[in-house]
Amino acid sequence: MHTIEEKLKSFEKLLYIMDELREKCPWDREQTFESIRNLTIEETYELADAIIKNNLQEVKKELGDLLLHIVFYSKIGSEDGSFDIKDVTDSLCNKLIFRHPHVFGDVDVKGSSNKVKENWEELKQKEGNKSVLSGVPALLPALIKANRIQEKVRAVGFDWEKREQVWEKVHEELGELMDEIKANNSELIEKEFGDLLFSVVNAARLYGIDPETALEKTNLKFIKRFEYLEKETIKKGKSLKNMSLDQMNEIWENAKKFD
Repeated sequence: MHTIEEKLKSFEKLLYIMDELREKCPWDREQTFESIRNLTIEETYELADAIIKNNLQEVKKELGDLLLHIVFYSKIGSEDGSFDIKDVTDSLCNKLIFRHPHVFGDVDVKGSSNKVKENWEELKQKEGNKSVLSGVPALLPALIKANRIQEKVRAVGFDWEKREQVWEKVHEELGELMDEIKANNSELIEKEFGDLLFSVVNAARLYGIDPETALEKTNLKFIKRFEYLEKETIKKGKSLKNMSLDQMNEIWENAKKFD
């Protein structure tokens, strides 16, 4: 791999290119924090997609796109004297050092990553966070947000004593949902669906499963199988709309062989 000197030289080149683009490119010159915000979100999802597909070449490319955005925001910030890339990296370095006293200080976590997380939350409180949950972004997708909420409260001890206990909660929430479905109470059905999903996310976390990743892998598997179903149907000169569910299921079962 590359030396630290080579890495610094490459980063210096990126900063120079950004300066040139901001000065000489009409499109880059027009951009603001607001105008590139949605593009940053898009790039983040593209990175997440590359990671879940384990496409390391795409991961490298998407990381570069995100790095460009960080440099871009920093360049815009420097133009009115708010901050520049040094301020961004200094802030990050200071935070990392402060939140890792077991590395840069004399705190002993006895090799436990859970203890590291607990210390992390305590240190964030010292930084001025009023709530353990204040660091959870409001705009996170609900599934990811549920997982992050549960991870954060776990760090301060709010969790099941034994992970097996969570299944009682899952069954309880499922029972409450079925009761409301039988009563045909649409408002409470939505509430109970939410409670059930939250408890399932909790179970996934306790068993070391990232629910967002697990669901996305299932999404991709379903898409692959359904596309196989469509392709095989066309080969037979038929239309899905004119096929019975049993006929479709026969092809669907064959699709599983290619998972």
